[in-house]
Amino acid sequence: MAKKNEELDEETLAVINWCIEVEGFLIKGGATQAQAQEFIEEEIEFLTDQFYDGLTPEEAAKVALSD
Repeated sequence: MAKKNEELDEETLAVINWCIEVEGFLIKGGATQAQAQEFIEEEIEFLTDQFYDGLTPEEAAKVALSD
């Protein structure tokens, strides 16, 4: 985890913000906030790949909810 005074680069911030959007779509799809956050923590590598593959947050959530 980054130190409080350490700034994150733009790319890392983009991935974080994208994951926050995914979380919202997971919740809209029926997950609790805790479930959505746990999924993101456990599947961060998979989600990062989806981010770089160009999936939208909504598409990534649909993939996650379809499993």
